[in-house]
Amino acid sequence: MSNSKGSNTFNHYYSMLSKYLLPHKSSLIGLTILLFGSIGLQLVNPQIIRYFIDTAGSDKPIELLMYAALLFIGFSLVQQIIAVIATYVSENLAWRTTNKLRGDLAEHCLRLDMSFHKSNTSGSLIERVDGDVNALANFFSSFIINMAGNLFLMLGIIILLFRENMWIGAGMLVFVISIFSIVKWIRKIAAPVWQNWRQANAEFYGFIGEHLEGTEDTRANGASGFVMNRFYSLLRRMFPLRKKAFLGFASMWISTIIVFALANAMALVICAHLWKTGQITIGTIYLIFFYTELLAKPIEKIRLQLEDLQKADASMKRIRELFNLKPKVQDGPGVLLPEGPLAVAFHDVTFGYDDQPNLLSLNIDLKPGQVLGLLGRTGSGKTTIGRLLLRFYDPQDGQITLNDVDIKQCTLSELRSKVALVTQSIEILQGSVRDNLTFYNRSISDEAIVAVLGDLGLTEWYAALPNGLDTLLDSGGGSLSAGEAQLLAFARVFLSEPGLVILDEASSRLDPLTEQRLEKAVDKLLRERTCIIIAHRLSTIERADQIIILDQGAIVESGERNKLATDPSSRFNRMLAAGLEEVTV
Repeated sequence: MSNSKGSNTFNHYYSMLSKYLLPHKSSLIGLTILLFGSIGLQLVNPQIIRYFIDTAGSDKPIELLMYAALLFIGFSLVQQIIAVIATYVSENLAWRTTNKLRGDLAEHCLRLDMSFHKSNTSGSLIERVDGDVNALANFFSSFIINMAGNLFLMLGIIILLFRENMWIGAGMLVFVISIFSIVKWIRKIAAPVWQNWRQANAEFYGFIGEHLEGTEDTRANGASGFVMNRFYSLLRRMFPLRKKAFLGFASMWISTIIVFALANAMALVICAHLWKTGQITIGTIYLIFFYTELLAKPIEKIRLQLEDLQKADASMKRIRELFNLKPKVQDGPGVLLPEGPLAVAFHDVTFGYDDQPNLLSLNIDLKPGQVLGLLGRTGSGKTTIGRLLLRFYDPQDGQITLNDVDIKQCTLSELRSKVALVTQSIEILQGSVRDNLTFYNRSISDEAIVAVLGDLGLTEWYAALPNGLDTLLDSGGGSLSAGEAQLLAFARVFLSEPGLVILDEASSRLDPLTEQRLEKAVDKLLRERTCIIIAHRLSTIERADQIIILDQGAIVESGERNKLATDPSSRFNRMLAAGLEEVTV
């Protein structure tokens, strides 16, 4: 069982490396050459120092000492230059590979359906896309090359120690094996703790992101105390995990120090005995001491790399789990929808976000160019209809068609280019006015954008922009009034030229004067287009041809607007008489 688990872990690492690291072969080859060049210099320099010490204690010419000193200084400078270049190449490689991984993760999250985004906060997703990838940075900055380089350096030192004295070489080999055994045992215990810490960290950032977005509501409702209490409870939960994870790393470090202190003591005792018996020189004692000290460096680096691998294990698992999530809403084979107004039909559609259905055996038939007004109490399923038409979700039963084409047969991009949604919640991106209106579609000309702004009565607003369409807007639309943000949302729809427009109480944020200005623009928008108006105010459906009233996910009344308005027995007529949308019948 453990062998199978280890094999799967190796396969995942290999898959990740082959996808993100191996394409940078030239950087990898260059880094390998630099690292092994540095290893050679580290092994040679102590030999020069030994020669210098032994020569200084003899009657040989002083010129030899000068040559040895110059050679040592030259090798040391070259070694430092190599180290700087290797660090640059390594970090550059790490940034390129992790940025590619971040991009793939972000794109994957965007492709997942709305049920995933409803169950994951933006903060937790940021931590998974950025925090977990950061934990892999050292892994991607040529982990294997560095590990191999340090192993070769360690092997070279032990071979050279054996060459100087068998007992010192054998003793150091025993100590090295002991260190790796201890580190392996500690790592096995600490790895699950680190994974729990990464999960707690994601939940913490998710909590922070959620409540920072809702700061106004938190303050207005006096919930600051509750939020801070929850904040401190998360910290109290995270602290023991962080402490255990840190103690795991610290125990590796302490174990290494203790073992090497014993190893150095052993080497010095043996060297003292050999020097006393005249078997080695002072230069050789320094050489052995230098090598035993140098041996600590690759082992310390390997220990740090194993810590990075431990972090990478937890992050890799979470990244793999995220990549393994498949969207429930998949692209269709690619049937194209026609240009112009679209006919809309729901055939016995049943849908629920959970076990309780929100829509039950729903049938709708809307002809091209018609306007449908959807009425009903809050929670009756009006907004759900819009979400289904855009395939944010798929119904459990039934079929939805546009011009007799099952929307599941279209690609998501094709469907969403023909169906536009305007809601009362407007997202303004941090970027230029142009990018906010076109969503980076460069095929839309500036002339078309300016014309649409004019149609919406935003000519004066546009003229006041300091840099025209290049004027930057704040994230969230802090520099815009609610009405201006809503009008920009309408401008987006104008520019996309859809065949079906869904207005989900799109004018609710507008004052009466601005709403009046918008009416002419909406008339133009709906010309040669089909429209579904999801209404909470009766005034917004005066232009509707058909009316559907929903209650608990089922149609309780439908028909032509004029007929229902003049029928005293209709629910819609009583709504008009009461001036309200929601009445009890």
